[in-house]
Amino acid sequence: MKPLKRNLNIAELLKKKSFFLFGPRSTGKSTLIRQSFVSSDSFLIDLLDGRVHLKLSSNPAALEELVDLHKSKIIIIDEVQKIPELLNEVHRLIEKKKVRFLLTGSSARKLRHGGANLLAGRAWEAQLFPLVWKELKKFNLEKMLQFGGLPQVYLSQDPKEELSAYVNTYLREEIRAEGLVKKFPQFSRFLKVAALSNGQLVNYSMIASDAAVPASTVREYFSILNDTLIGFNLEPWRESKKRKAIETAKFYFFDTGVTHTLAGTDYLDRNSDLYGRSFEQWIGMELRAYLSYRRIKKELLFWRSINGQEVDFVIGDSHAIEVKASQKISRKHLSGLIALREEGVHKNFYCVSHDPIESKAKGITCLHWKTFISRLWADALVS
Repeated sequence: MKPLKRNLNIAELLKKKSFFLFGPRSTGKSTLIRQSFVSSDSFLIDLLDGRVHLKLSSNPAALEELVDLHKSKIIIIDEVQKIPELLNEVHRLIEKKKVRFLLTGSSARKLRHGGANLLAGRAWEAQLFPLVWKELKKFNLEKMLQFGGLPQVYLSQDPKEELSAYVNTYLREEIRAEGLVKKFPQFSRFLKVAALSNGQLVNYSMIASDAAVPASTVREYFSILNDTLIGFNLEPWRESKKRKAIETAKFYFFDTGVTHTLAGTDYLDRNSDLYGRSFEQWIGMELRAYLSYRRIKKELLFWRSINGQEVDFVIGDSHAIEVKASQKISRKHLSGLIALREEGVHKNFYCVSHDPIESKAKGITCLHWKTFISRLWADALVS
């Protein structure tokens, strides 16, 4: 099978600066590195290799010996969070020898909470996400919504088994190995409750009650999910004046398939609310990946007024996007966009759905999801 071409051109980015490359496990960071630097002057230091890990953890200064020995233009340190102390040496070598580094990791927790040297702007940050529409020649929406976009899952003949193995690996390797939680049964309960409330406003008290853990513990667990890149908070757009906006964030897992596996979803009914939430989550993942890969420095947000008007996704102060799984769009589906348009801030309003008829009324453009996604990745919507 021909390797997939990813939309993140990490080799091009490294011409400008050293980079941190973060992404959840199995999004394809190692494969991307092999493809990007197959014929270039680079050297890989794999901290999952026990011998390498032992040498550098006991003597971080030995990194300079490796750099001098291989004399490569680019030094790649895979899973850098395994030895945060290495970043002091990276910092020094960037300054002293102008070495260009690519530092990859599937968890930022030790780096952000352990006082690690984050290089003070000497390295920028990029992320690798699950597969997006642009990377798949034969895209299957139903498969994506049910099983998600992890390469080993989407391309598998048995995606359900792959997802089950992935979730177990996450619990074992990312959580147990890092010593992030002390009580696994209650963390497992929390994961299921969090997955069931995916894409909804975060209610710590309610989740704590359902998972039978203290609210303070729930907050810490959400912090772990964010730091290990398994999920992220979608913050609200708070600048509306005519209708007061809520202040509470939503939480999304990074992949629809992982969400369903954690929630125990066996089947995704096309006519269910769960299908609509999964469709919304997928559009959000595409938007998030697009903004990151194109290096567009605009926040992905959502908007909801205290009276209940809502728009699923807002890109900075420029775009507002409502997502509906409906086959036919009517005025009732546009109420949130109409309300937000009255604020007079955003310039572009879209309703994305399964309705095949493209239309525009009251400044709102209604597009079938295929049209929207193809125009998005063709750079015809956001810039």
